[in-house]
Amino acid sequence: MVPMTKAVAISAVLIILPYTSAKLADRGRFEAAKKQRQGGRRIVAQPRKTLPIEGPKYRATRKHNFKEDVSVSAPSYQADTRIGGVRRPTEVVDSPEQFRRQLSSQLTGCCYNYQSYSAMDMCAMYGNDCESGEQPSHDSGDEECSQAGLSFIGISFSVNTPTGNPYSYQLCDQFPMENLIDRNYDYVMSMDEDGWLVGGGYKSFDYSGKMPYIDSSHTELLRIGSLDPEYGGTSIEQVYSAMDSLSFPPFAVFPEYVKGGGGGGSGDGDNSVPSGDITLIVSIVDSYTDYGTYSTYDDFLDNLFDAMDAVGGGACMDDHDTDPHVSMARGVKFKSLTHQQKYFFQSNLEVAVWQSMYPKGVVIGSHGYAKFPPESKSAKKLYVGYGNLYFFFDRANITKAFLPNRDLTDKELGYATIYSSGNAGTYYEATTTIDFDYNKGSGSKDNSDQEYWEHNPYSWNAKMAKHDMTDGWDLPPGCEQEGETFLGIPLSQYSDSKLQGTKSFQDQFDFENLLDRNFTYIQKFGTNHGWLVGEEVGNGAGSIVDKDTAHIPLFYTGTLNTEMGGIDLKDLIKVVETIDFGELYIKPAFVFQDDDGSIKLQFEADASSALGYLYNSLCSMLGITWNYESPYNNLGLYSNCAMHAAGDRAKYGCGPDNANTGGFCPQMTLAYRVSFQSEEHAAKYLQRSNNYVDYWRSLYPSGVAVGTSKFCPHGGCLALFLQRQDPLMIFSPNQAGSWIEFMGGTVAPTISPAPTYSGGCDDIRNSKLDKCYRKKHARKASAIAWDALGKVGQLSLFLLFFMASTLTLSIFHARARNRKNDGESYLSFFIRDMRGEGKKRKKKLRKKIGKGTLDQDLLEDEQADNKIRTVPARPGKLALSHKKSKRSSTPSFDPDVTPQASGKPRRRPNSGDRSRSATAYANVSAKPKKDTSNSRRQLV
Repeated sequence: MVPMTKAVAISAVLIILPYTSAKLADRGRFEAAKKQRQGGRRIVAQPRKTLPIEGPKYRATRKHNFKEDVSVSAPSYQADTRIGGVRRPTEVVDSPEQFRRQLSSQLTGCCYNYQSYSAMDMCAMYGNDCESGEQPSHDSGDEECSQAGLSFIGISFSVNTPTGNPYSYQLCDQFPMENLIDRNYDYVMSMDEDGWLVGGGYKSFDYSGKMPYIDSSHTELLRIGSLDPEYGGTSIEQVYSAMDSLSFPPFAVFPEYVKGGGGGGSGDGDNSVPSGDITLIVSIVDSYTDYGTYSTYDDFLDNLFDAMDAVGGGACMDDHDTDPHVSMARGVKFKSLTHQQKYFFQSNLEVAVWQSMYPKGVVIGSHGYAKFPPESKSAKKLYVGYGNLYFFFDRANITKAFLPNRDLTDKELGYATIYSSGNAGTYYEATTTIDFDYNKGSGSKDNSDQEYWEHNPYSWNAKMAKHDMTDGWDLPPGCEQEGETFLGIPLSQYSDSKLQGTKSFQDQFDFENLLDRNFTYIQKFGTNHGWLVGEEVGNGAGSIVDKDTAHIPLFYTGTLNTEMGGIDLKDLIKVVETIDFGELYIKPAFVFQDDDGSIKLQFEADASSALGYLYNSLCSMLGITWNYESPYNNLGLYSNCAMHAAGDRAKYGCGPDNANTGGFCPQMTLAYRVSFQSEEHAAKYLQRSNNYVDYWRSLYPSGVAVGTSKFCPHGGCLALFLQRQDPLMIFSPNQAGSWIEFMGGTVAPTISPAPTYSGGCDDIRNSKLDKCYRKKHARKASAIAWDALGKVGQLSLFLLFFMASTLTLSIFHARARNRKNDGESYLSFFIRDMRGEGKKRKKKLRKKIGKGTLDQDLLEDEQADNKIRTVPARPGKLALSHKKSKRSSTPSFDPDVTPQASGKPRRRPNSGDRSRSATAYANVSAKPKKDTSNSRRQLV
């Protein structure tokens, strides 16, 4: 028997529920068939779908019920058929209604269990250290330099290619850097989120989901470092002044070889594929002047250091020149050692062609035009030329070019234009072997002596969804290409970056309070990226100026290339639109630094929240087949490249209440690979940040559904990101609609989506639906026809109208010259002609003909003629008028009509008058003759 206290509680809940405005989540498929044995008697338990999922009663029993919760497995499948990377089930055991969890209309809030815990307490419960300051990375560099930076002076190898970013510079016509990269993933398995740094960059949409940066290939000659003099740096003005005081010749560059090794990231070891960097080694060709002891390049470096000292260069500047090299990619993971060796052979064979083409090096440059920096207000582009040195504020932002002191000689120009003039074909045909040693890894290690390894896709596990974005992925079975596409919660706000558009997606959290822009605690960033929640223009560290990209990744869908095992973008959107989820509430827990050196903001991983339920649905519908668990959705659309298992659930994720074996762990990354000045500085930074997190925890004890008044006003929306920079598609809770949101813009009319209510478009609540919006704002047929003409048709119609207008004016001008009176202006004639007096007179005449007698008509005609003209005739026309009068005085002969003589001459009728006169004479009645029929004698 059910205890009395529990029965009373259930009754109380059932009494209260009818007065609650929100519906309860459907728990029926968990407990409908569950049976209990109690007191030796077998009874059927009351279905839990009638119980609340939040509230005091739920929280009181949540811990006990959680331990007894029965995990629900995904539907079983027979053998899968794979066509084009898409997995299609052949038989489903459970019906879709039983399988699918209805997530909408839940009671609001989340994260009730630890409301009284501080951020430091939560940090310890999640297994992190936020107090000691013993963090993974610190810096022990120059004490006079308290802010490391990335600005430098160097040579650019940037190219503009059809497959790359259209805004990339074309500054190198000599080395086709795109021939060195593996954009098709023939050898490479994965890389960090930046992808290939050379070869043209990436477009906004790429199957790999890499950051859409321009080509940033370069070699450093001198690392300037920080640009803030207050922290030991050198200002931009000082750098410009020093470089302007120097004179240098064009320097020739010789390509040496492409090598791997170095770098490395998280996850190396533990059966993971090793990762490293790919680098092109180059050298500056030494040239000597007459009687010179040092090369021109050595003289330039000495003069550069002297000039920097003269302008007061800071301590953060390097004390020696940088070994020339071009960083091509970082965190690279190959499919196997064989693939790695094949790649280095192909890339170094390309370098061998360059060496045969430029045996003594070549001056880098281009015959094109460019402007620096790219967002400069000046619309005029400058000629690039050859032999320039550039100042890089960051690796992707050239701010000024410094020209050499002379032009190229004819011989130098001939070598510099071999490739751009189309004369490189013979070199490619003749070069089939590599004459230099390129098996050089990190340091002196020989890559040819490495032990064989190969990526094992079955070593993948669900925890790999918690990924270090500065390293490559280990891909699951059936996936041949990485992808950074994911579903998550957008948290970015408007930033000061002028390079890219942005907007605010939430106004509940101001993450600026968690940053250390003044470098009070941190020393440097380990990557080219600074603060990921918006970097300042002109920041002293020389970090890439990104807009705010704050977000919480929830589910990584992987590549969108179906030929490589991914899911098509439109199919992914279709599947997500079928998920009915509630408002996504989040609650900050603490700030910490993970094992990879990244600073992150952890949010509470509440498996019973709407966010946890959504994760469960995404895994069960789009996860990969793993451990005998397969995904299912009504559309039959799947991916082999998702980084989450079909059987993974939120309760397997991170946190004290979860199993810590799955991929559910809501976190937001603030910065990558941060080095603090010391352990004390690290501890102070974490303490300061977590004090502010405590304020948020008190402000939102039950979490908050983020949004703004213009974006997701009810809060709790889900976003589809192509990469962390831009959300592409927004999905509202409770299936209230979805719309496109990209590059700071949106696509109407679904800017404020609404659910479908009864009544159709007559219901004002449906006014924002696409169908109703188009119906209400239907375009006119004329506008549609005008658009249908196209640009060519519209131009043709405009020319036709213009020609017709000019022809009309010409005819009017010619007519006016012949008919206007002496002294009458063109305007007066136009007004008189528009009145149409002559037309009215002729119309009256036409009505009178046939009613009166001939003499009456003639008299009226004569009276009208007297009114025609009152001014004297023009010279030369008097005789002609007299002749006309004579001709008109001769009447037409009709034997049946007795003509009447007129005392006044008549004018000569025109053609119209002649026709009317003939008609008149034909219709006029002559005097009747006497009837002689009676007087005739009858013959008898």
